[in-house]
Amino acid sequence: MPVAWMHNSQKSVAKAENLSLGGLFISTPAPPAIGSLILLLFHTPEGEVRVRATVRNVKPGKGMGLAITSMDQDHRARLSRWLQILAKQAEAAAEPVAAG
Repeated sequence: MPVAWMHNSQKSVAKAENLSLGGLFISTPAPPAIGSLILLLFHTPEGEVRVRATVRNVKPGKGMGLAITSMDQDHRARLSRWLQILAKQAEAAAEPVAAG
């Protein structure tokens, strides 16, 4: 899923993977250094979610693992509901189709 992110004045849009309320991985060829503060923006069906995160690990040429450090309570609730919807969609997609 796409996520907009900003580090200092550098803005980018990238693919977010393994998203949870605690963190995520962002694919980017030139990730900032470990410890860097990142601002994130997700667009969910209920509206945008703004998040502050810190770079926890870096895979040069591949991306960065982020720990979510803060977000408004209403944004956290919005993200939580969206993650539940995505999990149900993934579960439904993974269910085998009964042959009949």
